[in-house]
Formats: sequence, C-alpha cells, structure tokens
Amino acid sequence: MANNTIAVLPFVNMSSDADNEFFADGVAEEIINALAKISNLKVTSRTSSFFFKKKDLPILEIAQKLGVAIVLEGSVRVVGGKVRITAQLIQAVDDYHFWSETWDRKMENIFEIQDEISLLIADKLREHLGHFEFGDHLVNKQTDKIDAYTLSLKARFLFNKWNPTDVNKSIELYSIAIEIDPNHTESYLGLADAYSFLATTEFLPREEGWMKSTENLQKANALNPEHPCVHYQLANMAFFVNCDFTEAFMHGQKAIDLVPNYPEAQQYMAFLYMISDHMEEGLKHLQLALSIDPLNPETLFYKGYYFYRSGQYEEAQKVFVELLEQNPKNIPASIVLAYNRLMQHKPDEAIDQMHSTPEEIVIPDEQMGILLLAYIQKGDQARIDELLQKTKEAAKDSTAFQAHSYLFLAYANLNMYDEALEWLETAFNMKSSVLLLSFSDPLAGALKKDERYIKFHNGVYVFPNVETNIQKKSQLLDEKTASKYQKKLQNYFDQEEPYLNPKLTLRDLAQQVEIHPNQLSWLLNEKFGKKFNEFVNSYRLEHFKKLASEPSNDNISIIGLAYESGFNSKTVFNTFFKKEVGMTPNEYLKNYKKD
Repeated sequence: MANNTIAVLPFVNMSSDADNEFFADGVAEEIINALAKISNLKVTSRTSSFFFKKKDLPILEIAQKLGVAIVLEGSVRVVGGKVRITAQLIQAVDDYHFWSETWDRKMENIFEIQDEISLLIADKLREHLGHFEFGDHLVNKQTDKIDAYTLSLKARFLFNKWNPTDVNKSIELYSIAIEIDPNHTESYLGLADAYSFLATTEFLPREEGWMKSTENLQKANALNPEHPCVHYQLANMAFFVNCDFTEAFMHGQKAIDLVPNYPEAQQYMAFLYMISDHMEEGLKHLQLALSIDPLNPETLFYKGYYFYRSGQYEEAQKVFVELLEQNPKNIPASIVLAYNRLMQHKPDEAIDQMHSTPEEIVIPDEQMGILLLAYIQKGDQARIDELLQKTKEAAKDSTAFQAHSYLFLAYANLNMYDEALEWLETAFNMKSSVLLLSFSDPLAGALKKDERYIKFHNGVYVFPNVETNIQKKSQLLDEKTASKYQKKLQNYFDQEEPYLNPKLTLRDLAQQVEIHPNQLSWLLNEKFGKKFNEFVNSYRLEHFKKLASEPSNDNISIIGLAYESGFNSKTVFNTFFKKEVGMTPNEYLKNYKKD
C-alpha cells in the first residue's frame, strides 16, 4: 500500500446521550472532507471508512482492507455547550501511535476546532510521509447558527440510511435548518440530494422530485458556486434531467478539479467515459475511485459495469452476484446482471432472474424490457409480439424512459435498424435520459457499426474543451532562493540546534527560519532528499553519537542519551537508528568501545 494513504475511522461517541452519535459522525466526516482537499494525499471515503463503525477489528486488518498506511481514530464527548475531541494517528503496519491530541472547546467554535484538527493532522502526515501542499485553512465556516449546523448533521445522518422513511425525515430537518439560516449551503445541497434520491427511486413522482431537487440546487449554486458537491449534483441534473452529456461531463470534471479525492465524482467520470466507449479513460477514474472508496457497493457496481462494458462477462457476473448476495435489493446490480446474462447468450437465466426479483425493487417497464430482449434471443415470436406491443404502448408516455430504451434495444436486436435509429431520434428529442446511457450498451449489438449510428453517437457524446486541473510537481522556490534557504537551514541547525526540542514541528521550524511551511516541506524533500522527520532525526542521531562517545556519559542509559538528543520515543529512536546505521544502538556502542 502507498505511504500517502489515510483512513479516518468513525469517531466514537463518548457522550452520555447516545443521540449525539450524529455529531461524532459529523466531526469525522468533516475531517475526511478537509483532508480530501490535499491532492497528493489519498483519503479513504466516508462510505468505506464508516463500514467499520462499531466493529472491533485490529487496526492492521482495517488498514489492509482499505489499502491505507495510516489510520486516524478519535472520540467526541459533548457536555452542555462544550465538546472534547481526541484524535490519534496510527501507523498501521506496526500499530505505532505517532501522534495524539485532545481539544476542549466551546461548541460554538466547532468549525475552528475542525479546521485546527485537520491542519494539525495534515502537518503531522507531511512530517511523517513527505511533501505535499495545503492552504492555511482546510475547513470553512458553514454558518454562524450552530443549531442549523447541528440539524444538518442529524439530517445527513438520517439520509445516509438510504431508505425513503429516513430520507423524508432528513428533508424535514434540512428545511428547519434553512429556516434558522437561509444561507446554509449544505442544507440546500442536502435537500437537493434527498429529492433526487426520491425521484430516481420513484418514491416521489419523477417530475416533482427533480423539480424540487433543481430548486434547492440552484439556491446552493447561488450561495457557493465553487462547492464541489454543487457541481457533482449539477452533473447529475444535466444528465438525468437535461439529457446533456457535454454539460454533465463539464460539471463532473469541475467537481474533481475542486476536490481530486471526491469518490462519487470519480465514479461519475468513470461512468461518463464508459458509456461513451472511452474505456481506458474510464478505467483510470474507476481505479482512483476504488483506491479511495474500495468497500462502497456503488464503487464496486462501477467495477462490475466496467467489466460488462469491456466484454469481460465472467468477471462482471462475479461482481454483480456478490453485490446481490450482500443486498438483494440492489437495483442497478440486478439490472446489469440480467444484461450480462443476455450478452452471455443465457436468456433463460435472465428470464428466471426477472421472475425471482424481489417485488419491492421491480420496475415494471425495466422487467418487461429485459424479458422482451430475452425472448428475442430465444426466438419466441408469440412472446416477442406481445411484449413488443406493450413496450410500444408504454413508450408513448414522454416520461417512460425505461420503455424508450428497451424499444430501441428491441428494434436493434430484431435487426430493424431503420426503426431503431428513427426511434432513437424521437426519444432524444423528448430528452429521454435513460436512453443516453443505454443506446451505447453492448446489447445494441451490430447496430453500433452502422454509419448512421456512429454519426449519432459522435453527436451525442461530445466532450467539452475544458482544462483539467492536473497536479504538476511544482517548484516552490527558484534555484537562487532555494540555495539561500538551504544554507540558512544548515547553519541554523549547526548553531542553534533546534532538533534538541522533542516537540519541534515543521510549522515551528518554518517560522524560525522565516519561510512558509509549504516551501520548507518542498525544500527538505527536493534539496535534502528527506522528509521532515528524517531530516530532524538525522541531526538527533549524530548528536546521540557525540554524547555516547564522551566518557562522562557512560553512566547514562542509551535511551537517556536519546532523549537528551531530542528523541521523544524509544520506538522511533531504535527504528531510525537501525535503519540509518545498520545495527541496533547496543551493537553500535559495543563496536565503538572495541575500537
């Protein structure tokens, strides 16, 4: 696993009131969001990290499942108007707790606390792992109204249960939060998210759900047009409401530019590339999503979808079957598994699957369409005629997007290419968004080689000319300035011996030599070839050797000399010494005395 990887586990609720669990979750989630802004740090998403909530597993096992080197764990205790937060960083491979801190603050200062914690964690990670850059603040103040913030946390807690009852409760709480603070962007985004969920799952009439989602998203966009979640939701809106691939791509890319570690946006970009038959680019985004969100069923669905779209049907089947074993009500996995069986020329299995699908997740037009395609494969003319007629009738409804898709796919599989392409044009004029993803499906078969289809495909999947925010290795100091500070730093360490302070931090040292922490981190890595901890400990090591060579110190223990040299941990001292010298401190001293 890469060193620059971290998972923030759910913080433990230490409050006497169990209902404060939402607040502990909110603190951990805010730290995840803050650290995700650091482009060279891979931060496991909330969904995958929270998979381990209330699971008593060894840190190493959790880290291996998430593919991370560092784990952050903590706790939250709320008493009256005060909050105590503890946090500690753990190097998973050896269970080494290399940093911990406790904060006691007033609840009204929660955003300042979260910013302080996030910056300290980022500092310690940079000292431990190596150079990366970040701003002077990682958490922005959402609102001056703490009650609005608390209500939005409760609402998000309910929304994350992903069922219509709790989502409707979350809508009530978000609405109250907005009454308290009409400028609370997060609550408008929460409402937009909730209504789009109800619309896509058909627990609210589609038109009503998307209309309410759009209204709240527009308000969020007006308040904060640079919010990554705004652009992610605008991307969904562009695709599912406006049937506009180009606009969807533009907003998806913007979300990633703002926060490269945004798993849902990475999934979304993978999806857009896959449906437009750019599988290589899709795989890049999918791999990024898997690296930061490896346990999320949605990410795993896209993994299966990639296998399906790229013709790896056996691999796709394994993924979808496993997802359905975990959750038999996973609608997307159920649908694409049926598609996958059709592409494997197993129509009877697809038919059996449709008849055994849990009733509560059956989408009638979806089921009818899959059965129609299966009977076309079987050549059952009576069933074909019956289901084709029913699909045509259903497709007359301008909002029956599933029926639109299956009518197109049926024509394609019946080799009725003229009818398929004519219907394609008609459905797109109705902004039939489901067809936007299914008309390029492998089930379209040989029609995809038709010149008329290719022309239509190229006209729909138009990529905008956008400049992506590609992170390049930047030189924070020119050569002359870098050389100046290199000498200044060496002289300062030789003369002032700041390394003897066991609490020395990169930020402290930057202030002492009058340079920005980002520049100092870059200087140490690029010009000295060392991480901050390595650089400082190398001076401590030489100081230890000097002390150990003096006869007057023979009565002082090895660890005592290490502490006098600035080390504050026996483990760090012994590990670093053996790594640098090639032997233990005891072996070194024995050899030294022999000489």
